[in-house]
Amino acid sequence: MKITSPDMLARALKEARSRNGLTQKDVAAQVGIKQATVSAFENHPEKSRVETLFKLMAALGLELHVAERESGQSEQSWDQEW
Repeated sequence: MKITSPDMLARALKEARSRNGLTQKDVAAQVGIKQATVSAFENHPEKSRVETLFKLMAALGLELHVAERESGQSEQSWDQEW
């Protein structure tokens, strides 16, 4: 899945949580954070810490892959995605 904004990232993690039948409280307990932190990430990901992202990904069994942009994609189009 190509993620191009903080909101898309939050939506993807929330969907993964729902697919696994987990509540925000369940995920928070697995990685030692507060339920409010999970909620804040899902609703305002742009204000969240990278550490929180990795904790949530660990709880959901997800991993991050970083790839170079496609060669035909301009800087301007990349900025517009954000």
